[in-house]
Amino acid sequence: MLRRSSTMRGFTLMEMLVVLAIIAAIAGLLGPRLLGTLDREAPKLAATQAKMLRSAVETFRLDVGRYPMQQEGLAALSTKPTDPTIAARWRGPYLDGDLPVDPWKNPYQYAVPGANGQPFALYSLGADGKRGGEGDGADIGTLAP
Repeated sequence: MLRRSSTMRGFTLMEMLVVLAIIAAIAGLLGPRLLGTLDREAPKLAATQAKMLRSAVETFRLDVGRYPMQQEGLAALSTKPTDPTIAARWRGPYLDGDLPVDPWKNPYQYAVPGANGQPFALYSLGADGKRGGEGDGADIGTLAP
């Protein structure tokens, strides 16, 4: 039979509450800093994703012989065309998984033609979700006219 020694003890409720208060204070100090870092990294992530999508669009063009049309949009990268002549050359899907959304949970914009003689525009609307803007609200990617 086991006996409980007077030297054996557990944590008291007060000790546990003090530890939880210390953890909450540390989280309160570090949380905004970590979230601020994520907010600062969002434009970089959007630019990287836009480049990845641009590469997929270029690969589509190499296989099919043209860029996705406006009405097809970026869905053409993951959905086989219904036109039999184009479907025969389609080697997709050109993306792994679903079409990504930008870091602000908005879809990437695709337009034909793009600005300054570019064949297409592919961009994120930024944090504000609207055309134009400055700072985090600025559009990111290959922009439309």
